[in-house]
Amino acid sequence: MNRNSNDLEKHTISLEDYGIIDAKINYNLSVETLYNICINNNHGVLTNKNVLAINTGKFTGRSPKDRYIVSDKITKDKVWWGHINRPIDSNVFDNLFAKIINHLSGKELYVRDCYACASQKNRLNLRTICEYAWSDIFSHNMFLRPEKNEKFEIEWTVISAPNFYANPVEDGVDNKNFSIINFSKKIIIIGGTGYTGEIKKGIFSVLNFTLPVQKNVLPMHCSANSGENGDTSIFFGLSGTGKTTLSTDSSRKLIGDDEHGWDQDDNIFNFEGGCYAKVLNLSKEKEPEIFAAIKRGALLENVIIDNTGEVDFKNKTITQNSRVSYPISFISNIKLPSIGNNPKNIFFLTADAFGVLPPISKLTPSQSAYHFISGYTSKLAGTEDGVDEPVPSFSACFGAPFMPLHPTVYAKMLIKKMKESAVDVWLVNTGWTGGPFGIGKRMELKYTRAMINAAMSGKLDKLNNGNYHIHSVFNLMQPRVCPDVPTSVLSPRQTWNNDLKYYEKAYMLSSAFIKNFEKFSNEADDQILSGAPNTK
Repeated sequence: MNRNSNDLEKHTISLEDYGIIDAKINYNLSVETLYNICINNNHGVLTNKNVLAINTGKFTGRSPKDRYIVSDKITKDKVWWGHINRPIDSNVFDNLFAKIINHLSGKELYVRDCYACASQKNRLNLRTICEYAWSDIFSHNMFLRPEKNEKFEIEWTVISAPNFYANPVEDGVDNKNFSIINFSKKIIIIGGTGYTGEIKKGIFSVLNFTLPVQKNVLPMHCSANSGENGDTSIFFGLSGTGKTTLSTDSSRKLIGDDEHGWDQDDNIFNFEGGCYAKVLNLSKEKEPEIFAAIKRGALLENVIIDNTGEVDFKNKTITQNSRVSYPISFISNIKLPSIGNNPKNIFFLTADAFGVLPPISKLTPSQSAYHFISGYTSKLAGTEDGVDEPVPSFSACFGAPFMPLHPTVYAKMLIKKMKESAVDVWLVNTGWTGGPFGIGKRMELKYTRAMINAAMSGKLDKLNNGNYHIHSVFNLMQPRVCPDVPTSVLSPRQTWNNDLKYYEKAYMLSSAFIKNFEKFSNEADDQILSGAPNTK
């Protein structure tokens, strides 16, 4: 369903090709205008710094169990179907599309033409049609913004209708909310949820299918930055592991904070034109660049504001997933365009709440593939009596909810890229040290930054002179020394002061790795399987 984009200065277009009729269309409005619309409609408030803050309603995060992909001739034999990639019939999509179009007809809508991928060779032109003005602000902030008067063909369309609810009994979906991707019609429909992250992750899912299949480009759920000498580092990690924080470093230029591609020309390119950062416990002292980016034009989501207009970043009354979106240009030290050279270092970030993984370790190619497919971190599950226990959490390729293909497809592409580029790969534990959650403490950010900087500069290899300690359970190469980091911190076993309890936890976690990997073993070759940890 390709369409011509009109001149970007025009404020009216027709959506009748989609079936949307008699709608009042606000086309490519400025963020300032959209701010005013939100305030006038009581859809948001201004903080004491004149930043718009909105509440996304019932949903303050993605709903991965309500995400579907239409099973058709394009996807049927390629998508890795299961509880993550849930198939849905094209008739179900058509029925819901007709209903959502009818719902939007006659309403005031917000339309934006933009694109994804800083690499022009891989550019994906798209249009977002939103029911809310603040969803349009999000699209402006997060996608790449065309040049003034630029004309281009629209390839994909995202339709966001938070006030349209499906009828699970008759519509063929499980709940009132849904997100459905149709690769044949190149349309994503989102209903029943106002959480803006569904918009960007829908397009990310599209790229995670089309780039490997059509262009042999590896899509990655990672952040990236570049040093003074043009050396690129990329950071994989799930929510809460420090991906955005560690890549946003005043000494290096930020390429992007969440989604990138690694192309045939050995370039790392950003998919997005903005950043979507978590703000719970945000402080000017620890994350000055992100803190400074929260200014007029940014969009705060689900934060608590006191009666003076001050944001209470420590307050998680609404959600622990409070966020802010802003154009990447709001970060002072960025790479323009958002493209970096072949990476010299890859960091897999994990927040190990069991406190058994080393704070940094070097990986072999086999281990790199194994840990990439595993995508390990841990989460804390609260119980009613107030006792919290760490829970292992695995998300393939550090982004399973957005990966339509089998994880080994991405892993094998990564192995090939790593071999060709001779990149160093590191596993970094930003989680607990000195014991598990409740006994130990969180690894200090200054130590993590020091270890990453030492790895990027080559000092870690040079100082250890190849004399890494091999972890007896995970077979990881642990450095014995690192600048600006106490030697005692580098060995998780020593920080426990109790070898028996340490190894009990270590083997418990290694068993969780092995069990999780069983579902991939049929598709993984011997090289990948050799990267597994030991068991008792």
